[in-house]
Amino acid sequence: MFVLGIQGSPKVQGSTSILLSQFLAEAERLGSRTYNLQVSGKNIHPCLECTNCEREGFCKISDDMDDVYFLLRQADVIVMATPIFFYSVPAQLKALIDRGQTLWARKYVHKIKDPGEKWRVGFLLALGATTGKNLFEGLSLTAKYFFDAVGARYEGSLTFRKIERPGDIKKHPTALKETKEKVSLLLSPFLNRKRILFICKENSCRSQMASAFTQYYAGDKVEVESAGSKPAKKISDMMVEVMKEKGLDLAFRRTKSINEVLSYTKPDLIVSMGCEEECSYFSDIPRKDWNLPNPVDKPIDYMRKVRDEVEERVKDLIEAI
Repeated sequence: MFVLGIQGSPKVQGSTSILLSQFLAEAERLGSRTYNLQVSGKNIHPCLECTNCEREGFCKISDDMDDVYFLLRQADVIVMATPIFFYSVPAQLKALIDRGQTLWARKYVHKIKDPGEKWRVGFLLALGATTGKNLFEGLSLTAKYFFDAVGARYEGSLTFRKIERPGDIKKHPTALKETKEKVSLLLSPFLNRKRILFICKENSCRSQMASAFTQYYAGDKVEVESAGSKPAKKISDMMVEVMKEKGLDLAFRRTKSINEVLSYTKPDLIVSMGCEEECSYFSDIPRKDWNLPNPVDKPIDYMRKVRDEVEERVKDLIEAI
């Protein structure tokens, strides 16, 4: 399980940071892998409203947002933490939110689905210095539509008033306790999933397709990873294209090594795509070998054939477990 925290305050050690750190610490205690994204430390340019994402499916600006897209697509839970700036969010966080238009365009204009969006959830933590009745209304709408754009079901918020100085959040009578309790509620559906790792040599085609299909069909029951014994620099463009024909969006995925994945999780089952992988890692883990041909450098029809076989094998695997 992966929880992504988005820390939207320019003040790195302020109350917003303290509250988000409490959230992520509790998530780690429950067994989750976490990442605290400090937005103010990233190079994220504002949206140019050039509509390139609607025409081409990608943002033409190349900056740290490329890494953010990857993290958003990896996450099971996304928690956005922010102070109130003029009834909205700080400029640094607003730039990130606006650049989420790329994912909105892929979902609603290009009609391709992120395999994890059916199960991913989003949550808002927000702090305001005043006590105004409508203090969080604008922010709540922004958060709701941002989470929809990035493929996360909005699960609500915790909002706290009269938090102005660093450390005020620690003095609040219930904030830290409420946050800890909310983590348990949000993460409980993800805690008992079976963990499956799909492996192949380069992690650019077969194992990526298998993990995507498994996530799409059974992400509520299976926590899925993919990796390679000798990972390629990037995933296969042709693989992304044939998965798009199935309506699934794999554009922002990246390759991983087996050692990297094993550094943060221990799978319950290993599924190898072929016989070329080294298997010394897995002496104590149940394993299946699908012995699928490698479609790299083959014609696109060959890639489609392997894709369809992977999908059928995934369906059989899900039914079996």
